[in-house]
Amino acid sequence: MELLILLLVGLWVVSATVRSVLTDGRGHTPGVRSTEPWKVGNLPSVPFSEARL
Repeated sequence: MELLILLLVGLWVVSATVRSVLTDGRGHTPGVRSTEPWKVGNLPSVPFSEARL
C-alpha cells in the first residue's frame, strides 16, 4: 500500500515538474526589435521582396 502511494506521489511530482517547465515563460518573452538594419555579408536584414538593392 505504501509503495502505491509513493509511486502516485512520484508520478504527480514528475508531471507537475514537466508541466511547469513547459509552460514557464510562454507568452512573456518580448519579440526582438531592431532599430538599425543589419547585414551579414551581402544579405540584408529585410526580406528580398522588400529590399531595394
